[in-house]
Amino acid sequence: MTAIPYRDEADASAPGCPPVIHYCTFCQIVARQEPADILYEDEEVVVFRNRLRWVPVMLVVVPRRHVTQEELWRDMGRVGEVAVQMGMAHCPKGFRLVSNLGSDAMQSQEHGHVHVLGGTFLGEYA
Repeated sequence: MTAIPYRDEADASAPGCPPVIHYCTFCQIVARQEPADILYEDEEVVVFRNRLRWVPVMLVVVPRRHVTQEELWRDMGRVGEVAVQMGMAHCPKGFRLVSNLGSDAMQSQEHGHVHVLGGTFLGEYA
């Protein structure tokens, strides 16, 4: 299995240096090179079950193109639309759309994504 890297054009350490290439788990899932329970995909978005099982429904909605969380939230576009559709389909009594940005929020993947959480009463806000 070959890793699907992405190029970070802003990460060159000095003028004239080539961009740094990073490994991205979500890019690997989108390319079907990492296992995932994919529930939905179209030309822009992929939705799969989170491997964590903190609540009955934990879905991850990602754009196919590698973007950061900040870039994604500047223009949710199709990702936002699909996240709401998946929430309504999988959690008819209610759901949360959540994104973690930065280490204090426990962001574990650089690839922009939205969590759909539900399937049970979610309690008070954090």
